Amino acid sequence: MAPRWRCGARILTVALGILQCCGWSSSQTIRTNMEMKRDALEHSPMSHERVKRGWVWNQFFVVEEYTGTEPLYVGKIHSDSDEGDGSIKYTISGEGAGTIFIIDEVTGDIHATERLDREEKAFYTLRAQARGRQTDAPLEPESEFVIKVQDINDSEPKFLEGPYIGSVAELSPIGTSVMKVMASDADDPTYGSSARIVYSVLEGERFFTVDRQTGLIRTAVADLDRETQDRYELVVKATDMAGQMGGLSGSTTVTIVITDVNDNPPRFPQKMYQFSVSEGADVGTPVGRVIATDADMGENTDMSYLIKDEEGGELFKVSTDSDTQEAVITIKKLLDFESKRTHNVVVEAINKHVDPRFVDLGTFRDQTIVRVSVSDVDEAPVFFPSTGTILEVQEDARVGALVGIVTARDPDMDNVPIRFSIDRITDQEQIFNIDPVTGAITLGKILDRETAGWHNITVAAVEADNQSMSSQTAVSIRILDVNDNPPELATPYEASICEDVKPGQLIHTISVVDRDEPQSGHRFYFTLAPEASNNRHFSLWDIKDKTAGIKTQRSGFNRHEQNVYLLPILVVDSGPPALSSTGTLTIHVCGCDTNGAIQSCNATAYVMSAALSPGALIALLVCALILIVLVLLILTLKRHRKGQRMSEDEEDMRDNVIKYNDEGGGEQDTQAYDMSALRSLYDFPEVKNSDSGPELRSVPQWIQNRVNGDGGPADFSLFKGYIRKKVEQADADLSVPPYDSFQTYAFEGTSSPALSLSSIRTLSTTSDQDFSYLSDWGPRFRQLAGYYAPAQPDEEGS
Repeated sequence: MAPRWRCGARILTVALGILQCCGWSSSQTIRTNMEMKRDALEHSPMSHERVKRGWVWNQFFVVEEYTGTEPLYVGKIHSDSDEGDGSIKYTISGEGAGTIFIIDEVTGDIHATERLDREEKAFYTLRAQARGRQTDAPLEPESEFVIKVQDINDSEPKFLEGPYIGSVAELSPIGTSVMKVMASDADDPTYGSSARIVYSVLEGERFFTVDRQTGLIRTAVADLDRETQDRYELVVKATDMAGQMGGLSGSTTVTIVITDVNDNPPRFPQKMYQFSVSEGADVGTPVGRVIATDADMGENTDMSYLIKDEEGGELFKVSTDSDTQEAVITIKKLLDFESKRTHNVVVEAINKHVDPRFVDLGTFRDQTIVRVSVSDVDEAPVFFPSTGTILEVQEDARVGALVGIVTARDPDMDNVPIRFSIDRITDQEQIFNIDPVTGAITLGKILDRETAGWHNITVAAVEADNQSMSSQTAVSIRILDVNDNPPELATPYEASICEDVKPGQLIHTISVVDRDEPQSGHRFYFTLAPEASNNRHFSLWDIKDKTAGIKTQRSGFNRHEQNVYLLPILVVDSGPPALSSTGTLTIHVCGCDTNGAIQSCNATAYVMSAALSPGALIALLVCALILIVLVLLILTLKRHRKGQRMSEDEEDMRDNVIKYNDEGGGEQDTQAYDMSALRSLYDFPEVKNSDSGPELRSVPQWIQNRVNGDGGPADFSLFKGYIRKKVEQADADLSVPPYDSFQTYAFEGTSSPALSLSSIRTLSTTSDQDFSYLSDWGPRFRQLAGYYAPAQPDEEGS
């Protein structure tokens, strides 16, 4: 607290605490009691009068780690107003007041009741107060003071970051820095030597040293070899009190890893390796693997391989396997047992990353010999040349003519005979043949260069005693041209001229084509055909560049006299032999305007008027007449087809007799029709003879009457024949449904006053009515008329 100044202030005498210096080597305690007074001057802003401060303070000190049984005396506070009569009471407050620190209220003596540790708390801040014992009123303002804990050497140095791991490259020179270690001491570095630390090496001092003050570790030797020992374990000690007797110490472990440098060359374990490979092995086939060892590690072991001798470099190739660092030897060129059976290849291994600091240690490479033995295999025939054969033959060569000869041989030692053949997939038309023994290729058909100028065939060669050993080669045959095609005009040329064209005017240019291709090039000659040699209208101009021009010889053409001229042109090539052809140039005479632009090339253009010509009118009339005839024919055909359909409909009859005029007894008459009789109208059971006479069941009444009247069974053959005929027609007709319908309406109600109108009923009567008129009703009633026609004597007899 800041001291309070006022006029007439009393002087406070403070007794300083006794400083106890506790030595661990002796049990003596030294106490010093000091009383100090401080006077201070303060000039008031309103007055220059000198005043005296009431409280005079200093710091109290107490030693840490006190081990006595009595409370430790710290110091004394005293007020100059205290006359020793006990009227003043002293109190303290703040950190540790009443617990760690206690005060005698009468004397002001302060004692420490607990063991203090400076490393836990270095000082305590408290406040002192002088009060009246009777009134407990403050006699002086509260003032602040500090009790500092005095340090003793009770904490040993500690390596807070240990254990340590460092590294250094092998073969590093003496004194190379490796790493730095650091220890800390919890004691007070500002008081005595308790926190002054020095370093030393307890284990490993032969290879490494440590700086006493900084803790920097350095190499002590220059021949550290990772391949011999790749790590070292050091014990480093830190001692306080500057290393003096009685100082405390701590230690840590330091692991130093020796890193690799490229100080070892590659070495092949063997000076010679042997491998075997077949002569039929393809290019790129691995022959074998070799490896050179390197005592280094990491990228320092990376190496590359190469072939040193020239012969081995032509036949073999070496590459490095990046994963295993092996040298992979492969075939670069096909091997031949018959040419050479053994090859010695010199392989060299070289480090990729050479450290220039260690080049004086020797060469960083090594060599070995790889002996490759070639084994013999049965090989397919080999063509000469191996890249294929090109032959030439004249276009007009005759069938059987020699085109050329292909050559192949067995590369093995036995040299067995070879047989040749043509792959017919490449010569499906069988234009060429080949002699299987000699390989001579001859013509099998006539050639035409204009159809195919080149023929590419494949010739196969096999060993005579081993058909599996075969090979193929491509044979390209070029057809040499002969002059067998005459030149022709490039297109059917047509030209147009004006009636007032001038003589010598170029009216058209023509060109020719020739399918032949003579080696010396084309040369054509143009002339008018003999039949046009007396031509007085046009002339031919040979431009001598495969083209010719047509010029007029006169003027005054009249298209009404002749509107088209046909000019035959003879074209001859240079041979040999010279061939020719005649082409025709069509020249139209046209009417032109004053600028020479063609208007019309039609000879009748000037006689055309606004009305149509008689010929055009006749053509139009003829077209109209043809259209009318076509329409009439179509209508006639439609009528004819409709009549055919009507006749077919009339002939397609069904025996369905349908009545629409039946009458009954009305809605209340339920007995008008016997439906069971309708359902069983044609249910004709077989007529069986018995002793009592014929038995009739469910037979219609009119049939029973007829049977009873005639005294014999009814004849149903007429109905059965008709039904059978209709069934057969229905079965043969694919357009009708696959079923028949037979309906009868033969009865009427019994209560009707009208007589029966059924035509069928009349069969059982003796009526004399003439039904011959039914025959005049047409085909629809033809069958009904047959039922009622008068019976012929021969029919009745039958």
